[in-house]
Amino acid sequence: MNIENSTPIKVENATVEFVKGTMGPITTYLFDTTKGGHPMVNAMAGLAILKENEQLIMLNHCPPSGLYPKIADEFDYIDHELPNGVTQIVFSKKSNATNITDFSATSCSGGCG
Repeated sequence: MNIENSTPIKVENATVEFVKGTMGPITTYLFDTTKGGHPMVNAMAGLAILKENEQLIMLNHCPPSGLYPKIADEFDYIDHELPNGVTQIVFSKKSNATNITDFSATSCSGGCG
């Protein structure tokens, strides 16, 4: 994963560092919760800033199964396990998605799955 021209950015309500850069022509945001930092809180904070034709990459210790139903109407996501055991989730906003996600819904009962 090579994010070019990456710089740290401030994301409202985030508890970990976010970086913004590009992967090819795509504006990309990245955050890592593998060592802590409230995955749901940070995912919702990152998704709140995501625009169409951008992507958000989350690194986590597992797939955030409790998050997926909360965002499914507005965002697409793909997760896969990296060789080091970390799960990488790539989020993108659906074309012509209506802004219906409740970004304050940061509690999670789903855990990993």
